[in-house]
Amino acid sequence: MTKSIMVQGTMSNAGKSILAAGLCRVFKQDGYRVAPFKAQNMALNSFITSEGLEMGRAQVVQAEAAGMEPSVLMNPILLKPTNDTGSQVIVNGEVLGQYSARDYFAMKRQLIPDVQKAYDKLSERADIIVIEGAGSPAEINLKDDDVFVNMGMAKMAKSPVLLVGDIDRGGVFAQLLGTVELLDPEERAMVKGVVINKFRGDESILTPGIKMLEDLIHIPVVGVVPYLHLDIDDEDSLSERLTNKEADLIDIAVIRVPRLSNFTDFRSLEAVAGVSVRYVENTAQLGAPDMIILPGTKNTMKDLLWLRQNGLEARIKSFAAAGGPVFGICGGYQMLGEHLSDPYGVEEGGEIRGIGLLPVSTVFSQQKTRTRVDGTFGKMEGLFAGLTGHPFEGYEIHMGETESASPVVGVRDSVTGTSRLDGCQAGNVYGCYIHGVLDADEVAGTIIRTLAEKKGIDPAMLGKISGEEHKQQQYDLLAQSLRDHMDIPLIYKILQEGV
Repeated sequence: MTKSIMVQGTMSNAGKSILAAGLCRVFKQDGYRVAPFKAQNMALNSFITSEGLEMGRAQVVQAEAAGMEPSVLMNPILLKPTNDTGSQVIVNGEVLGQYSARDYFAMKRQLIPDVQKAYDKLSERADIIVIEGAGSPAEINLKDDDVFVNMGMAKMAKSPVLLVGDIDRGGVFAQLLGTVELLDPEERAMVKGVVINKFRGDESILTPGIKMLEDLIHIPVVGVVPYLHLDIDDEDSLSERLTNKEADLIDIAVIRVPRLSNFTDFRSLEAVAGVSVRYVENTAQLGAPDMIILPGTKNTMKDLLWLRQNGLEARIKSFAAAGGPVFGICGGYQMLGEHLSDPYGVEEGGEIRGIGLLPVSTVFSQQKTRTRVDGTFGKMEGLFAGLTGHPFEGYEIHMGETESASPVVGVRDSVTGTSRLDGCQAGNVYGCYIHGVLDADEVAGTIIRTLAEKKGIDPAMLGKISGEEHKQQQYDLLAQSLRDHMDIPLIYKILQEGV
């Protein structure tokens, strides 16, 4: 009989995703088949499975920690916001449609069978399922519609709940007490432990408060987890990765467009000591980087207008004119072209001129491209000529079709087995559709070494490129932190007893 435990939070960014990943790793280390599950995820960072289906990135991280291949069964519903009031709704890895928040709430009960089916199928593959909630279970205006997000999912899975509060943002005792008090009696009985997360300082100072909290809510505090400094992908829009940093020896500026998606594309660059990857939102923050990256976006046309209006487009063009390297991925690649057309109103409708640094044009189509790929850089010129012949793996998620006058990468579709050309280069400006194209150690290493040599810096002064071994080490460090700071025997007892 598959056991489950659910991690819910008092708010967004309380640390649910990372703690769920850590529990997945702990259970895996202890010899269990373990799988993550999140019924409904809202994120612009997504991933394409080996079947060509789309799912949230957090469950991919958790699956990696669990030693399982990512599957859409782990995230049957993904919401990708396109504006402040609407999202693209993806069910079982495929686009269901574009919905306003009101319309989605009106129809979401129809998706209960999809969630139940996904959970039941996943249960056949695992001894333990670690379920993640979303936001807070105490949003009293939304509780009637919580059919599979927080307590609705806990009831569906008959799962005990761990409630996580974020002490770093302050008011953790009020967070935890208030959340518990706003739950119905049946829901409150399902909360079997609470966790204080992101703690900095002397834990003994917390002891009186912990005792008072336990006396008030009659639920044990099962852990005080310190603020962890680990190199693990974070899909949340509140991620600290996106805060502007100080420039390092090698300074790479990623333009933080308002609808930024898949910023996990740059983790291989971020992980190298001596390299700063700064997410910049205006010309003052841009400074004088060694390289500019235009990332993916959920709304290329609207974010291109944002670039144009705040002056970043002009700075990018002058940077490129001076020989500075610019790299666009997916939506960023589309922006770098000469022309974008949206005849079906997929984004904004109409037409718009691009930045004009690459001889490509894009037409948005109603059909979404969604696949995994591998390939090789073709004959590259300019600053990054050293990329020639390097292999890569990645995935594509986009609505547009881009016509390139000079494609520079050969791509094999891993789902269909077909081959084609992609991308474009003009001088030191490069672009392609492939998320993850920079992940390979050889690719990231070539870019960093080239930038260092151009700047007169000995590449030996920089850290090593982090690969798969580094990633697995980080998951092990996360698991050890939870073993050190959470009552794992009590968590196993909660698992066994259920609700």
